[in-house]
Amino acid sequence: MTYCVALKLKEGVVLCSDSRTNAGVDHIASFRKLHVFEIPGDRVVFLQSAGNLASTQSVINLLQHAILHEERHVLNVSSMFEVAELIGRMIRQVINRDQGQNQGVDFSCNILVSGQIKGEEHRLFHVYPQGNFIEATEDTPYFQIGESKYGKPILDRIVDYNTGLSRGMQCALISMDSTLRSNLSVGMPLDTIIYPADSLSDPGIRRLDDTNESLMKLRLAWSEGIRDLFNGLPEYF
Repeated sequence: MTYCVALKLKEGVVLCSDSRTNAGVDHIASFRKLHVFEIPGDRVVFLQSAGNLASTQSVINLLQHAILHEERHVLNVSSMFEVAELIGRMIRQVINRDQGQNQGVDFSCNILVSGQIKGEEHRLFHVYPQGNFIEATEDTPYFQIGESKYGKPILDRIVDYNTGLSRGMQCALISMDSTLRSNLSVGMPLDTIIYPADSLSDPGIRRLDDTNESLMKLRLAWSEGIRDLFNGLPEYF
């Protein structure tokens, strides 16, 4: 399993993904789930994936192949809406190709598509296994995929469209920490991106692990703060 969260805020986009794909007694595997396609000054497209690893890797490979060999691809379409359409079509292609091969295997995957193309605002889409998709709005400024239930309450209480990028990343990391504590199928390291609107370039993926001092301080402060708040609540009886 995995957990990815993406925020579309007034100031830009905030992304956070874990890197665990399989957890068990004998095997824990890590793969990057955050990918970037860009033409500096023209567009930057971010993909976060959750679901069947073979399916998501196939989609990424098809996108890369299309850039080299096809007339229409993520680096030349005119809008992020068209990018989401292309990715939806490729998800359907991959799942239809593979789903009949092994009975009982779930080949579905979900992809968060975000970024910006010159001439339009930054945008965020959730593309479903069926290939259809929805777009984030000012009223619904974030999407989650994967093991989403543990990290949702903090996002619902804190994040809105006007949340700053730094605060947005703090909230995304706390949402991730809540998930890490409650589900062993989600694990470190984390891949994060803060994309300021209209920069039209990849700010670079920042990878965080248990040695990152800022992350450890944030996790400790949140845990202690929650405990102190609980201890200060009025008696119920």
